This record gives sequence, C-alpha cells and structure tokens, in this order.
Amino acid sequence: MANYLLAYTGGSTPESEAERDAQMAAWGKWFGDLGEAVVDGGNPFGPSKGIAADGSVGDGAPSGLTGYSVIAAEDLGKATELAKGCPVFAVGGRVEVYETFDVM
Repeated sequence: MANYLLAYTGGSTPESEAERDAQMAAWGKWFGDLGEAVVDGGNPFGPSKGIAADGSVGDGAPSGLTGYSVIAAEDLGKATELAKGCPVFAVGGRVEVYETFDVM
C-alpha cells in the first residue's frame, strides 16, 4: 500500500447554508465510503503566495490548488478510481492524484 495525495483545483463556494450543508454531507459520505483508505481527510486552502526562484513574491500561487486529501491504495490506478467519486466534481472542480513516498 502506498499513500496518494489528492490535490483539488477549482470548484465553487456554496452560496447558502443549505448548499454548504449539502456539500459537507457529500464529502462526509464520500469519506465514509472510502473508509480505511482515508489517511488524512485534508482541508481546503485559503489565500496563497507564489515565490519565484529569484525570490520575488506574487499574490495567488499559479497552481490554483483549492485543497487536498491523502488516501492509501494498492497502486496509482486504484487511487485514481477512488478519486473518481470525489464531491469536488459536482461543483466544477478537478482532482490530481500523486503517489507519495518517504525519503527521510
């Protein structure tokens, strides 16, 4: 088993409390369906800065990441299949799946 980072981009912010509750319920159900595969449910990201090699700093990192989660899976294919159920798709977002590994 390896760990995989699910990096979220895009998606929309709920406009009402009812939409927020529905989105949170969808995330809760998905995490529940994933069960023990969830290593770290993660969090959404707030404001960001981008730092270039020359040390210059700009507002808003260019990647557009909006959040993350970490799951465990047998391989990248299985992690990708698990990610296909992510609720971020329902609000126009995307998921990138990356294998992580220990180096220290």
